[in-house]
Amino acid sequence: MRRLLRGGRVVDPSQELDETADVLIEDGKIAQVGPNLSGADEVIDCGGLAVTPGLIDMHVHLREPGNAEEETIASGSAAAVAGGFTSVACMPNTEPAIDNEASAEFVFLQAQRAGKARVYPIGSITKERKGEELSEMAGLARAGAVAFSDDGETVRNPEVMRRGLLYARMFDKPVIAHCEDPDLAGTGVMNRGVVSMMLGLPGRSRESEEIIVHRDMTLAEITGSRLHVAHLSSAGSVEILRRGRERGLAVTGEVSPHHIVLTEEHVRSYDPNFRMRPPLRTEKDRKALIEGLRDGTIGVIASDHAPHARERKEVEFAFAPDGVIGMETVLPLAVTELIGKGILTLSQLVRLLSTTPAEILGIPGGSLRVGGPADVTVIDLDSAWKIEKSRFRSKSRNCPFDGWEVKGRAAWTIVGGEVVFSLE
Repeated sequence: MRRLLRGGRVVDPSQELDETADVLIEDGKIAQVGPNLSGADEVIDCGGLAVTPGLIDMHVHLREPGNAEEETIASGSAAAVAGGFTSVACMPNTEPAIDNEASAEFVFLQAQRAGKARVYPIGSITKERKGEELSEMAGLARAGAVAFSDDGETVRNPEVMRRGLLYARMFDKPVIAHCEDPDLAGTGVMNRGVVSMMLGLPGRSRESEEIIVHRDMTLAEITGSRLHVAHLSSAGSVEILRRGRERGLAVTGEVSPHHIVLTEEHVRSYDPNFRMRPPLRTEKDRKALIEGLRDGTIGVIASDHAPHARERKEVEFAFAPDGVIGMETVLPLAVTELIGKGILTLSQLVRLLSTTPAEILGIPGGSLRVGGPADVTVIDLDSAWKIEKSRFRSKSRNCPFDGWEVKGRAAWTIVGGEVVFSLE
């Protein structure tokens, strides 16, 4: 099957490419990129649209096994391709945790059955994510785990974290760190500050995040390992990451859309959909995160897609679980808030959403190079629409952006040369 994407704006930062061209796909691979290509069995008119390497979300929670009522690998991968993502990496905080070879193989099997996005498991650093004993890291790597993380939990014991970093280095895998000192964070449900005092809600300090970012970067320096800091939320964390990168450490970081478009002021509504961890912080923090994206300190935008059943989330703010869904809103929010406001170019955004995640995880994709996998996202940058959570492919509805007017969405999502999502 030869499929031709005709006349789109082809944007591939891995090749410094941004021009009108055709993309020819054959046998699941990129066969040619250039003007006036022919010889296809099927032609998709991409005039006025952007053609990019398939988007990659390197931080999602798919809840399977254990909480299939909130999300499954099938429903999560359907949400992913609707959001323009051809690949996702799922965190191990399932029940049971992804802490052995068989559990990682289960993820691949379920994703293959779903036939939508590519789904890569992230193995836990410690058994059952308890932070006490290292998991079967060799078996996880053998089964295809692309990284290690106890996401949702900080590895409290620095010696256990040091050993985890060393073992990950043996397999050339990054460790994705959930940075939060649980003792400093306490029982806080939002950012600690004036707003939390006014609302009568216990707060989580930014220092509880920053102190672990500093600790884990120090351990990464000692071990020579690759560290990726998940869901940065504070100005201090961005500065610590910036200093580490300036010293040449193998450290990277990510930010989630909700932390670059929302602040603690939204919590004044007491809407549980604005409860997340790390919490929404101040306008100063939000601007620092954006500057981190602009200057390259932060290399990835990831959704931190965290589905919750309606009955669990629709309670009083203080009793709701942390987290929001996001795979179907990352792209429009980024186009609206970052490209639309002149903060980033499209090429910069594609690097954040595709090229760099592929490089960090060491997975195929992130490029439209000839011979590479035909994972492609076709984006309508000018499509104006309203976010309606009732129409999501995800099984959950805990979205803080319901009713927002946005621009930009995936028109076609292609995985391995096959169209797995189309607006038509």
